[in-house]
Amino acid sequence: MRLLVSLILQVVGVVALCLFGAASWVMVDVNRSIHSELTASAQRVQREAVSLAWREMTFRGSVAPGAEFAFPDWRSSDTLRVISPGYCVSVAWSGWAPRRLCGIRNAGSEPPAWFVALNEAMFGPIAPVSRTITLYMQEAGQVRAETDEGAAARAAWRQVSVVVGVSAAMAAAIGLLSTVVIGHALMPAERIVRALRRLEQGDHAVRLPSFRAAAEFAHIARAFNDLTQRLAETTAERAAVTRRLFQVQEEERRSLARDLHDEFGQCLTAITAMSDAIAAAIEADHQEVAEEAREIVVITRRMMATLRGTLARLRPPELDEMGLERSLDQLVATWNARLAGAGAGHAVAPVYKLDIMGGLTGVPAQAALSIYRIAQECLTNATRHGRPSEVRLQIAADASRSVIRVTVEDDGGGDPARLISQSGHGILGIRERVAALGGSFSAAAAADKGVRVSALIPLESTVFTETLA
Repeated sequence: MRLLVSLILQVVGVVALCLFGAASWVMVDVNRSIHSELTASAQRVQREAVSLAWREMTFRGSVAPGAEFAFPDWRSSDTLRVISPGYCVSVAWSGWAPRRLCGIRNAGSEPPAWFVALNEAMFGPIAPVSRTITLYMQEAGQVRAETDEGAAARAAWRQVSVVVGVSAAMAAAIGLLSTVVIGHALMPAERIVRALRRLEQGDHAVRLPSFRAAAEFAHIARAFNDLTQRLAETTAERAAVTRRLFQVQEEERRSLARDLHDEFGQCLTAITAMSDAIAAAIEADHQEVAEEAREIVVITRRMMATLRGTLARLRPPELDEMGLERSLDQLVATWNARLAGAGAGHAVAPVYKLDIMGGLTGVPAQAALSIYRIAQECLTNATRHGRPSEVRLQIAADASRSVIRVTVEDDGGGDPARLISQSGHGILGIRERVAALGGSFSAAAAADKGVRVSALIPLESTVFTETLA
């Protein structure tokens, strides 16, 4: 999860920043302590030198003002004890050469060169500290204290190593615990994403738990559940309205088909009969007029054929008379007969094939009509928008799932993406029919360089199962 990784990286960055700050503070504190200890060492040696000088003069009996000073050798074990480890002190008595004494060198590993360079760049060299030795209000000598070479870097490296080691262990522990805690806290986000994916696929029944451990995720879950509930209700209402619209449309088609059959059919039949009669009556005397009357008969019969095709599209009579399976067989046969030879802009007439898997005798009337209309529109689109040599219509009934899948596949070289994005009224009508029945529609590329459209239509499980049994 990118959010988890981002948060962990932010935690690591904060820990690294704190680690750097702690190391910098240790280096500053070490250098400040060195300055303080350097001054303290100089002062302690000053006091020790004065004390030694008084003892020496008392031992020799020259303690009066103006008496000759007797300077002792101050480099004794007592003096060595007052010099801190890592520091050197020089004492120069008046008229004598300075003598230098260093404390015990600090133990520990030598710091790396880059650390020494960094320490010197940050703080520079440590200036020595001088103190004056005064006897009888007179200057008797000088005390000069300075750090041993590399003492500051060694002290800083020793403490920084300890701090960095402890901090690194703490950082590792914090990172591990943060990963566990943040990962556990973000688990609801993964569930929310999965639920959104299911909602995107049309599953309006998906719901999220309450997420009581996180109030923010609980608010999101409540809003999501309210949204899915509203979407489910809206979708159900729209499907009901769509089904009603298709029902009204079919009723209007039946009414229109009935009127066309009753009115235009009778009129065309009458025109045909009258034209035949006129042609027979005047054929001997007016042969030209008789030929025109026979032409009227031909045109009228052509109109009657067109009317029969229109009536079949408005209300396929085979559904009521023969059932869905035979109606689909008749539909495919009609397409094969319609495009027999070279026609409809095709160099070679396509071949239409029907494959029915499972029984279709118990399909409800509304679903049967929708299946027929979907197959009819898909065959039309395959022929109109491509140049197929073969179009396959497959109807697969799945009794275990109580669904019927309608699949039309061609090799006409169409583009399924364009079919989806620039679909006309035909594809839109298929989508609306499938959605009204609670099904799903998809379009993809076929294996043989064509388009494969598929509609999954759910049925009433009781009717469907009983019929197949």
